[in-house]
Amino acid sequence: MRSVRARAALGATVVVALALIGAGLGVLFVLRANLTGQAGLQAEVVAREVAGQLALGVPYAGLETRDEEDHPVQVTDDEGRVVAVSKDLQAITGTGTDRVTPLPPPVTGGTGGSGGRGDDDGDDDDVSAAPGRGEVDSDEPDFGNGTATVDGERADYRFASVRATTPAGETLTVHAGAPLAAEQQAVGTVRDSMLVGLPVLLVVVGGVTWLVTRRALRPVEGIRREMAAITASEDLGRRVPEPDSRDEVARLARTTNETLEALESSVERQRRFVADASHELRSPIASLRTQLEVAAAHPELLDLPGAVADTVRLQTLAADLLLLARLDAGERPGGTRVDLGRLAREEVARRTGDRIAVTVSVPEEGPRGGRFEVTGSRGQLARVLGNLLDNAERHARGAVTVEVRAAPRGAVSVSVSDDGAGVPPDQRERIFERFVRLDDARSRDEGGAGLGLAIARDVAVRHGGGLTVGDAPEGGARFELRLPGAG
Repeated sequence: MRSVRARAALGATVVVALALIGAGLGVLFVLRANLTGQAGLQAEVVAREVAGQLALGVPYAGLETRDEEDHPVQVTDDEGRVVAVSKDLQAITGTGTDRVTPLPPPVTGGTGGSGGRGDDDGDDDDVSAAPGRGEVDSDEPDFGNGTATVDGERADYRFASVRATTPAGETLTVHAGAPLAAEQQAVGTVRDSMLVGLPVLLVVVGGVTWLVTRRALRPVEGIRREMAAITASEDLGRRVPEPDSRDEVARLARTTNETLEALESSVERQRRFVADASHELRSPIASLRTQLEVAAAHPELLDLPGAVADTVRLQTLAADLLLLARLDAGERPGGTRVDLGRLAREEVARRTGDRIAVTVSVPEEGPRGGRFEVTGSRGQLARVLGNLLDNAERHARGAVTVEVRAAPRGAVSVSVSDDGAGVPPDQRERIFERFVRLDDARSRDEGGAGLGLAIARDVAVRHGGGLTVGDAPEGGARFELRLPGAG
């Protein structure tokens, strides 16, 4: 079952069915218990009425019961022998004995069966020995279900058993029944109604659930169709329809459009990157090929230094592209502790032959005992400082300054300043884009490929920090690298 609507309708139907079946069984159980309890109460009333007559010494033949057809009565002695039954009782079960023929009373002159006196001499002592009335047991009677055949009709009954003592001291048990026909009829009617109504109700529940789910999922189907069309056309500029509701489907549509927008931006950025990389690689490769072709035809005209410079530039560009590819792939920086103060001194020391002198300022007392440590990749952070120094020396007139200091909230700041022309405020974010050079008239050999600052910011961001540009005190540009301190 691949349809969400079908699964939802089936699930709702099953849940409702289980709930209704459970509730129906509970109703039937309670109804049966209540009606059975009422029948038992009626049986107890009849049993106590007969027991009261026996306690008053009424002879067995003179016992009276109400509605003998609806309330059969059986009286047994303490030995289980039947001593009296109601009129027209032909068979009985559920009372302990199925006999319906009373036994003749004993000939020993007791008063239990005939209601007469004891001895014939009428002695006063014997009269006082037999009390004037017996008693009925006040304890809760015993209940049970059984059947009885009265005047040829067999039916189910609820029997109540009450014990009584006659004036002669004989203990008897009165079994009186109340019909269960009303209980059976009521339970049967309710059961039949449930059996008829339950399928109809389940069909209604399933149909309503199907329609509601279909209406709720209609925007999802629209989103699916649009996504299929986008996939087929490869047009990332299209967007899925957003419903006016504020439910989960609307949030799904908005999230899908945001994802499409981010994907379109990423693909466009990738296309520009590939185009710019191809353009940047074409120049040194063409130059190197030209020099090699000239050298092959005229060895004496070989410009060896130029060929080496083009090769180095090509190697640097390839390394930059490889690093950007790794950064775009989500490469995480390492967990090495790097002292930025020491790293800055080492990078400046490697540039002793550059045309611009670089001044390094590192305080003696750092935030952690004289050390300006951060956590990350030493190679990538060295690449950042190298790119910032290359950029500063390319634009400086005569001075470049590197300053390492502690920043607020435990961060470490490294700033590289020059005394050049600076960066216009409206271009300070654009210079961090890839393959961007503000001086278009500058030759590629002098200005580079425009990847240094883009790489520097990407590395800074992946180390949990940032890279910004502002005005330097000397009048030029001031690039500030800020990274969270180690620990």
